[in-house]
Amino acid sequence: MDFRQMRYARALEFTIYEINNRTDLLPGITLGYQIYDSCSAERKAVEAAFQFVNGLDPDFNDSSSYNQEISASSTGTSNCPSSFPSLTELQVSVYATCACLNDKHQFPAFFRTVPSDEHQAVALSRMIRHFGWTWIGAVCSDTEYGNYGMAAFLKAAREEGICVEYSEVYYRTQPRSKLERVANVIRRSTARVILAFLASGDMKFLLEELAREPLPPIQWIGSETWITDVDFLRFNMCAGAVGFGEPLALISGLHEFLVDLSPAQVSKSPLLTELWERSFNCNLKGRIDASMNVRQCDGSEDIRVLQNPYTYTSQLRNTVMVYKATYAIAHAIHEFTQYSEFSLFLPLQVYNHLRRVNFTTKNGYQVNFDSNGDPVVVYDVINWQYNKDGALDMVTVGYYDSSKPKGQHVSLCRFQVPVSVCSESCPPGTRKAVQKGRPVCCYDCIPCAEGEISNMTDSWGCLHCSPEFWPNSKRDSCLPKPVEFLSWDDTLGIILTVFSITGAFMAVCVIAVFYKHRASPIVRANNSELSFLLLFSLILCFLCSLTFICQPSEWSCMLRHTAFGITFVLCISCVLGKTIVVLMAFRATLPGSNVMKWFGPPQQRLSVLIFTLIQVLICAIWLKLSPPFPFRNLKLYKERIILECGLGSAIGFWAVLGYIGFLALLCFILAFLARRLPDNFNEAKFITFSMLIFCAVWITFIPAYVSSPGKVTVAVEIFAILASSFGLIFCIFAPKCFIIVFRPEQNTKKHLMGKVPSKAL
Repeated sequence: MDFRQMRYARALEFTIYEINNRTDLLPGITLGYQIYDSCSAERKAVEAAFQFVNGLDPDFNDSSSYNQEISASSTGTSNCPSSFPSLTELQVSVYATCACLNDKHQFPAFFRTVPSDEHQAVALSRMIRHFGWTWIGAVCSDTEYGNYGMAAFLKAAREEGICVEYSEVYYRTQPRSKLERVANVIRRSTARVILAFLASGDMKFLLEELAREPLPPIQWIGSETWITDVDFLRFNMCAGAVGFGEPLALISGLHEFLVDLSPAQVSKSPLLTELWERSFNCNLKGRIDASMNVRQCDGSEDIRVLQNPYTYTSQLRNTVMVYKATYAIAHAIHEFTQYSEFSLFLPLQVYNHLRRVNFTTKNGYQVNFDSNGDPVVVYDVINWQYNKDGALDMVTVGYYDSSKPKGQHVSLCRFQVPVSVCSESCPPGTRKAVQKGRPVCCYDCIPCAEGEISNMTDSWGCLHCSPEFWPNSKRDSCLPKPVEFLSWDDTLGIILTVFSITGAFMAVCVIAVFYKHRASPIVRANNSELSFLLLFSLILCFLCSLTFICQPSEWSCMLRHTAFGITFVLCISCVLGKTIVVLMAFRATLPGSNVMKWFGPPQQRLSVLIFTLIQVLICAIWLKLSPPFPFRNLKLYKERIILECGLGSAIGFWAVLGYIGFLALLCFILAFLARRLPDNFNEAKFITFSMLIFCAVWITFIPAYVSSPGKVTVAVEIFAILASSFGLIFCIFAPKCFIIVFRPEQNTKKHLMGKVPSKAL
């Protein structure tokens, strides 16, 4: 005896009695019923269908009179009665959930008040995804109900990204070895969440088998057939089970109807007799069965104090489906009788009216059907929790509403759930890589490659940062690349600035010393005009290095290269002029030579001007055709941006350097030739040393400049400028300043002319 199914059958009786007692619905018409038992078995369902078609009385002989055969309202899980549409003609099911029944070619007159398993399968997959479970096991009944339902679920699960470790089928009449095999698969699996799409009878056998051996904690996901069955609350291993059930409801007067029984009433109905004897474990008078070995019912039994699924009406769910189905048929007949003669109607003629019914029962339940004959899909989310007494109880923790926008179908209260995944979630900064030969939910977490990020959990791929961005250390976001250039607050920039200013200051000091002693022989003998011009150009050389220490801009890029080129040519032109003067001065001491008149002060000024103007012309052409420009170097370093000055025309840049190098080489050759001239203070040898240092610095500069990265390139260029400038000032002017300041006795014409023996410096 399935007490819950018995409650459904008696709910049908109650609803028909309630309708028959109404004056506003079907006035003058009395509804009747016949109850057949399918025993939740397909064979019995077929047998009951044939009994009904052939007009045979039910096995239990529970019926009431009726005028015409109008409809069959199925309360079983089997779909077999629906296989005879031409016989049963019109059906409103309260329990058959198979999606296959939506085929209107095969089942043209099928309706139901319970949602189909197609909706339940989608709802279950969305709820599982809501909890973050991606690695589950599945068991279903080896029937149309289980197989169709599981197929729909597996399809929905794939769409939700849920992986199923195993999918087992079982039916309670199969050999015990099959049940044991299914139980062992569950015990050995790594999935901690199991979907059980089982009929109540099959689920009972499975739980009893699993209870034989200790089982690791399992999160059960139940289909509506067993998740709302109070009989299963005795299985503590199902604590925490979650699933869908029809929304909670109450049927006013039903409980009183169910318990309003006396032994005399019960004895008139075989169905009620079995209910009574099974509930109280006794035999009614006149039904003595020695094999049962039970006591005789003595009349003290009170069904009002009985606590079993039959009297359990505090959480009615599927029972309300019986109530709705019966009222739907009554309303359809009522609508039909408003337009047709009662004596002429046939069951199939009620179909059109049943398809359009849309009403609210007196208990407030909305009843209507869609084009498939299905109701609106709304579920309660049920969770099995321990109550204060330590017993399991069914608690509604949320709802599922298919009419809500996607992502909002499931609404849940917070409650603790286990984790069931094949692989832990991949955090941002990594991507998933599927493990070879395993389901898509089994994967490794691979860090994103250099320059890539993933900003979401469980990302299947990484994204490239745009060229001006670079991943942070966690590789979960792109940050702007730091911009790098030689700046004033940079340590290297500060050091070079100090040297630059120091060099300029030294040149100013030499100018002051020379100006103060401008009438002294050593100053006058070394061409004071070219010396002052050379010192001025050296100040410019020192200061032009400062144009390299700043953020590159269009003007700074053009200024730094042209200023450097022009000031250095001015400097080398002065040195070259002094070298030529030394050579000419020696020639002028020869008898009959008047060479100095060809290279006097005017010629010296003109030579410096011409040499400098040539460089100015080269720079002007460079700036006109393809000037230097600022650009953001994204290729040198992957993780930062280098602000540089592009050369524009490389030919222009190397032309400027080449011209400086040509003048320096020419000056070096001339000074080298004049280094041994018979003079007590021959400036040519100091010029030779200075040009040797100058050439060495700039020859070394070329490979260093080409190979240096980033701001080091600028630092190398500044170093070359400063080194060559310091070489000139130290080699050419340091000896003179030393004599002027520390050896004034040597600063005489006689000493310079070699009339006085020289002392080692």
